[in-house]
Amino acid sequence: MEKTFSPQDIETKWYQTWESNGYFKPSGDTSADPYSIMIPPPNVTGSLHMGHGFQEAIMDALIRYHRMLGNNTLWQVGTDHAGIATQMVVERLLGADGVSRHDLGREKFIEKVWEWKEESGGTITRQLRRLGASPDWSRERFTMDDGFYKAVQEVFIRLYRDGLIYRGKRLVNWDPKLHTAISDLEVISEEESGHLWHFKYPLSDGSGHLVVATTRPETMLGDTAVAVNPDDERYRHLIGKTITLPLTEREIPIIADNYVDMEFGTGCVKITPAHDFNDYDMGQRHSLPMINIFDHNAHLNSQVPEAYRGMERFEARKQIVADLDALGLLEKIDDHKLKVPRGDRSGVVIEPYLTDQWYVKTAPLAEKAIAAVEDGSIQFVPKQYENMYFSWMRDIQDWCISRQLWWGHRIPAWYDEEGNVYVGRSEEEVRAHHELGDIALTQDEDVLDTWFSSGLWTFGTLGWPDPTEFLKTFHPSSVLVTGFDIIFFWVARMIMMTLYFMDEVPFHTVYVHGLVRDSQGQKMSKSKGNVLDPIDLIDGIDLESLVQKRTAGMMVPHLREKIEKQTRKEFPDGISPYGTDALRYTYYSLASTGRDINFDVGRIEGFRNFCNKIWNAARYVLMNTEGQDCGQDGSTDYQLSLADRWIISRLQQAEKTVAEAVASYRFDLASQAIYEFIWNEYCDWYLELSKPVLWDDNADPALKKGTRRTLIRVLETTLRLAHPLMPFITEEIWQQIKTLAGAEGDTIMLQPYPQADDSHIDDAATADIEWLKKVIIGIRNIRGEMNIAPGKPLPIYFSNGSAEDQRRLEGNRQFLCKLANLDTIHWLNPGDEAPMSATALVGDTEILVPMAGLIDKDAELARLTKEVDKLQKELQRVQGKLSNEKFVGKAPADVVTKEREKLADMEAALGKLQQQQQAIAAL
Repeated sequence: MEKTFSPQDIETKWYQTWESNGYFKPSGDTSADPYSIMIPPPNVTGSLHMGHGFQEAIMDALIRYHRMLGNNTLWQVGTDHAGIATQMVVERLLGADGVSRHDLGREKFIEKVWEWKEESGGTITRQLRRLGASPDWSRERFTMDDGFYKAVQEVFIRLYRDGLIYRGKRLVNWDPKLHTAISDLEVISEEESGHLWHFKYPLSDGSGHLVVATTRPETMLGDTAVAVNPDDERYRHLIGKTITLPLTEREIPIIADNYVDMEFGTGCVKITPAHDFNDYDMGQRHSLPMINIFDHNAHLNSQVPEAYRGMERFEARKQIVADLDALGLLEKIDDHKLKVPRGDRSGVVIEPYLTDQWYVKTAPLAEKAIAAVEDGSIQFVPKQYENMYFSWMRDIQDWCISRQLWWGHRIPAWYDEEGNVYVGRSEEEVRAHHELGDIALTQDEDVLDTWFSSGLWTFGTLGWPDPTEFLKTFHPSSVLVTGFDIIFFWVARMIMMTLYFMDEVPFHTVYVHGLVRDSQGQKMSKSKGNVLDPIDLIDGIDLESLVQKRTAGMMVPHLREKIEKQTRKEFPDGISPYGTDALRYTYYSLASTGRDINFDVGRIEGFRNFCNKIWNAARYVLMNTEGQDCGQDGSTDYQLSLADRWIISRLQQAEKTVAEAVASYRFDLASQAIYEFIWNEYCDWYLELSKPVLWDDNADPALKKGTRRTLIRVLETTLRLAHPLMPFITEEIWQQIKTLAGAEGDTIMLQPYPQADDSHIDDAATADIEWLKKVIIGIRNIRGEMNIAPGKPLPIYFSNGSAEDQRRLEGNRQFLCKLANLDTIHWLNPGDEAPMSATALVGDTEILVPMAGLIDKDAELARLTKEVDKLQKELQRVQGKLSNEKFVGKAPADVVTKEREKLADMEAALGKLQQQQQAIAAL
């Protein structure tokens, strides 16, 4: 093995080996239990971000774990065609050449999109490979491939014929730039500074006016009522009367509705049912007319007075406010903070817009989907997310499934000249089925929402509607790994669709992970300049490239400067290459169920050190076992030492803990158990305990063989234990040691996963080694406190211990002398006089280290006096600060608390130093 661990030298090599040899494919063993996961399909336009990295790492750990358990595993991979995002990418590329999609026409434009997909659409799948993901790439699917298109068509047609899909005019989120309806998930609402305009609406009978407040003055041209709360005494007498809507001269009613908040604004609310979701519901309740005042560009249309027709909405806003002011109807304008909805792709303000769209009736589908979670057929982890699911599902609204795009699954519906609708797989099928002859038919221009196609993901990827063997074997899938933000948009819809078409659940468990945030708990976003790229953490990136990457495309100079300054401060040397294993292990260490994780680069550095620790341990093991008899031939002529029996026992406990943690999706606990076993027990203690045996020329050969056998076998088992979490380093080392450990096979990933064996748990050995560890730690602490050089041999005395302690001492003298660097060991009998000593306790046993002759008394006292003086001055400073009433009264509570904690720590440290002074002075 090389002296230092270099992940860049091994990761690409091993991934290519795994993939080219087909190790990621299902085993095909029909006698084995199937285990399957369907990857949440990332957008074909996407690139790997921290959330993806976290999610994919969890899925890969589960798949590798169950593959090693012997399950017939399938990790189904694929990407989503991402209608809006992909169309925008290709339109932008065409625009750079001065060409629009309309110049090309629909067919030619779609050809361009497919060309782009083939050439540039594989970024995220390449990055998944870099992360070590092990799905079956030979079965990679795309939501626009021929097989999936067949499934999408079949679902639409069946739902339509079953009366569950219809076309209707409803209010949707409309993107005026992209000219399409978008889902709630594609709308980002953030607080912005705006205004609240107060307008006078004159009563039609001339008896006065009402004052309404609005944040969107332009929509007043589409008002069809003014609403008040029926319990509002100020306006109760006006209910049923009308007002004359300014600028339009239309009379509209004053209605009563409990939705109106009497405390907000004036208590009078303008109602625009065609341009506000809450107003739409109120309009439905009161049978109000719906007046759509916008066209698809959000310009005012022919439904408004002629003076405003064709105006862009925000220009119209300025003109309407000015005109109302001129009429004396503008009462006041207040500054106002409001949530502004913007399209996540276009960035423009989204307009509630009344259009004809296709809808799925979801209430009938929701009943079974609710029952499946209620009866435990599907379980959420953590369980509290069931409440979120039930809340959405029990108040479910019909689902808008059409989008006004060209890229996507075109709706399989045709219209004749009278507007009659015919649904089928093709125009030929429609004509034949409905006996339409040669009358003119036009296909619907819209495409289906990408959530519609991805809702079929668990069964559509496995060949449905054809009854394939993969569908029979791997459906329902075992677990869905996802974020809470798409429980309704994707998870719930998959459950509804799958139950309807497959009459079974799509998955048995929904593991909901948290969001990945920065080290301060802030959401990662480009505008905050705190985004981390997983590939940069794996391969490293220099400072200038990182700055350029974080500020790319930022047009606002002060924001660009802020992020550049922040990046240079946070990463003055750029980002070091940490390797995939260190990144993955960092993810797992933070993966407690359901909680958001704060990602600190300092943690990944710690796990890179962990990789180095494993590497160096393996090198030590190889140096002491290569060319030696380690029992790999199955011979039994070896003897296990106390340390051997202890580490084997501790390995069983680690295996149990890991199995329990993975079963409960507590990857933080699994990674912690592996880390503690490898670092604290195997490396820090067992390797040290092996040296007195291996390096003693007079040691029993059977004992030496037992130690070599344990060294190599425990290491090999530990590599298999850790493999699902850190695949690359474990494969590399396993290949180096497998023969010595008596293991066979071409890859660690197809080896059996370690299973705890209670017969190897040795409580007596554990108790003895724990006693030994405490003694050694006690002696080391005395060395540190008394500033005694580690290389100076010590005489040690024991007193007050039990017969069991004496037995442990006699059985472990060799270990103690070697590991604690002892000269002599004496057990004091009752009545024996103990020398002046520094003391440590292990239970009732006293460990005594005589001070005489071990230290330079005068020099040590001088050193301690200097430390005491320094600490007393700092103590006085903190005491002064805390006795200052102004500081205690005005400083934040957490600052005062930290100062008090600092004071307590310094007082404790001072006490220890003074005790040492007294002990040394008495020598």
